[in-house]
Amino acid sequence: MKDAQKIALIASFLLRYPDETWYDEIGEWKEDTHTVGHPQLRQGLLEFFDYIEEMPRKAFEDQYVRTFDFSQNTTMYLSTYELQGTGEQAEELVKFKAFFLENDYDLPKEMPDYIPALLELCAVIDEEKAREIYDYCKPKLEYIRERFIEAKLPYAFLFDIILSVANGLEDDGR
Repeated sequence: MKDAQKIALIASFLLRYPDETWYDEIGEWKEDTHTVGHPQLRQGLLEFFDYIEEMPRKAFEDQYVRTFDFSQNTTMYLSTYELQGTGEQAEELVKFKAFFLENDYDLPKEMPDYIPALLELCAVIDEEKAREIYDYCKPKLEYIRERFIEAKLPYAFLFDIILSVANGLEDDGR
């Protein structure tokens, strides 16, 4: 598995809700992070894992909920950004759903614009198709990253890593 795929899967995991199962799996995901070849991205991911492990569970869960569930500026759903009405949002959802359908990928539980699901999809499909998805999502991912920076939230570092992968795919096919 290439670095871009590994990083997308790890980032997808890190962006999911931190429930009991998530905490049970965190050690395994951190161990997998050691196999990422790119030293700066590997280090960034490991530092994010360290941040999680240093924070009390309840505090991390509360921060997650405040960040992604109670904020209009930093949700996990890309179709909620910069759209004027429900018609535009519906069109966006159709486009995101098409990414999954075109790649024979089933999405039974989540909306198709859910960032962790999109990252997982990019990790399991052909690089060219992943590039198309990253290119489509990049402006919204950059927007969210800026909101994290403004709010001084550590998720900005994780989005830096995701955008590095997206930009790397664009530049050299990694």
